[in-house]
Amino acid sequence: MAKEKILQYVLLGLLAKQDLTGYDIKKLFAQEVGDFWCARHSQVYPELRNLEESGQITSYTGTVGTRLQKKYYRLAPAGRKRLRDWLGHPLGDMMPTRDEFTMKLYLIRSRKDSQLRQLFQEDIQRHEEHLAHLRLRWQLLFPTRDAQEKDYGHALILQEAIQRETRKLEWEKKQLAEI
Repeated sequence: MAKEKILQYVLLGLLAKQDLTGYDIKKLFAQEVGDFWCARHSQVYPELRNLEESGQITSYTGTVGTRLQKKYYRLAPAGRKRLRDWLGHPLGDMMPTRDEFTMKLYLIRSRKDSQLRQLFQEDIQRHEEHLAHLRLRWQLLFPTRDAQEKDYGHALILQEAIQRETRKLEWEKKQLAEI
């Protein structure tokens, strides 16, 4: 299934957890969801509009503070059913990643390339920062077993991301030492 088609299910899934504004959804893509799925602002709002027009979500206006009006989106029964159906479907093909480090590494032809050491050092720095971010998110979101059970799928994804970053760093540091 193409990435664009999956966005509608991602939005339905986020709204299955709680009512959200478009801004709330944007923040989720910038934080938790953005670690494994990306969507631009320009994609989210048209998809929300399509989901609302098709009756899968509804919206209402809520007042924040004394005057600020915000549009909240809520999952409708048709959307809940569609999400449930999608969760039951087999997984589609794996999507290729678009990782600049990997592409640059692929294009280097020799262990003696003067840019190789710098490339690894820069990527190690990026992954160390990302791992620190993920570990902080874990501490904030899942400090107890109850918190982990409450949002089990999210906890599993975050655990996997921490393990992935740890393995990546181990591999990169080993390669750097061998250059």
